[in-house]
Amino acid sequence: MISKEKLERINILAKKAKSEGLTEEEKKEQKNLRTEYLGNVRSSFKNQFKTMTVKDPEGNDVTPQKVKDLQKKNKNN
Repeated sequence: MISKEKLERINILAKKAKSEGLTEEEKKEQKNLRTEYLGNVRSSFKNQFKTMTVKDPEGNDVTPQKVKDLQKKNKNN
């Protein structure tokens, strides 16, 4: 999970980029923070799939095979 301080820094840099621009060092920092943030979001989203099932109106399991494979792989780890 990304810290509150890092999220605040992302927002500060975004506002500064719009208002006055960023130095090269700030641009690198912003890129690294965004990369970390997106990695965290992707990981969290992927973890949600590990417990997901999809049912049709009749109650049949219609979970996509990709999700089932991910769940199976997770059980084996």
